[in-house]
Order: sequence, then structure tokens, then C-alpha cells
Amino acid sequence: MPENRDIIKRSGTKEKILKVSTALFSQYGYKGTSVRKIASEVGIRESAIYNHYKNKEEIFLEVAKNIFSSPFSFSDEEIQELALRGKAFLQKYTMQYKMLTFDKSNENMFRLLMIELMQNKSLREQFISEYHDKNIKLLSGAFFVMMQNSLIRSSDPMLIAYEFISTLFYIRLQVTLLRFDAHSTNALATQFEKHVDFFWESIKI
Repeated sequence: MPENRDIIKRSGTKEKILKVSTALFSQYGYKGTSVRKIASEVGIRESAIYNHYKNKEEIFLEVAKNIFSSPFSFSDEEIQELALRGKAFLQKYTMQYKMLTFDKSNENMFRLLMIELMQNKSLREQFISEYHDKNIKLLSGAFFVMMQNSLIRSSDPMLIAYEFISTLFYIRLQVTLLRFDAHSTNALATQFEKHVDFFWESIKI
């Protein structure tokens, strides 16, 4: 039992480190956030951080992984089942993507990650694997199921996936840029839904 309690305690501390780190990175940036500052906010000794992470970059990459992750956390079987709903699948995927886009707790981190991508090779590699590859695999698999069930025209499912997600990512980037200069994003509020409508009309049978 004591061993189980220790595991739970370590897991809870690790989650708190990530939560605090996300807030600090968002507020002070990568360079302005130190391991000492993270430990102080968490309420533990600096040395205790290293029981969970080997350095600040590893913490940052873990935070980035959560920000860049796919909006869908379903299994392959669940994705295939949802894909049979055709347009409804795209609407569900897009709605979760939209929620991430307008989530203010993610906004500053997303902005920071866009900057750090140009300077951090590990972050670039993670972006490709955690955001690009996983989303393209998920979407292309869903489009393939739709083709097999004569919901959409036969084509290259991977190319369709690229076409679909690229607009979503661009809208997300637009929102970030507008908010950076304190401009309104109201005009973009319905762009996600309009994208789904337009895209579905172009691929459906």
C-alpha cells in the first residue's frame, strides 16, 4: 500500500508541475521560466523537480505535447465507427479543434510554441509527430472509411486529410495573430463551421 501511495503522490506532483509550467511558460516565455521558479510555484524543492524531469526542456516538450495533441482521443475502432457518420464526424472533429483554438489557457502557449518552433529542433520533431503525423493518420483513416462506404468520392485519403486540416490550422493561426494585436476574432467564430460545409460539399458523392 505505501508503494501505491508513493506512485499516486508522484503522479499528482508531476501533473502539478505540468500545470504550473504551462502557466509560467505562457506568462514569461521559455527563457524567462526557470526550474527554480517552477519548483517555487509548485511548492517543492528545486531538486525534487529532477525526480520527474531531467531539465527544463523536457518539461517544455511535455507541455507542448499536450498543446499540439490531436483534438480526438478516440481509439482506431472508435474513429472508424464515427467516420461512418460522414459529415457529422468532420463537424465533431472541427468543434473540438475550435474549442482548443478559443481556449485562452492554450492561446499564449500556442503563440510561444510558434516562436520556439524556429529555434528548437526537438520541438519541431515533436510537432511533426504529435500534431502533424497523428492528425493526418487519424483523418486519412476516417476519409478512407468514408470512401469504402461510398460517402465521399474516391481519391487519395492522405491528400484530403492535408487539405482539410490545413485550413483549420490557418484559422487557428489567424485567431492567435489577431488576439496578439488585441483585434476582434468575431469574424472568425463561424469560419470553422463554414469550412466543414464547404469541404463536405466538395467531396461528398
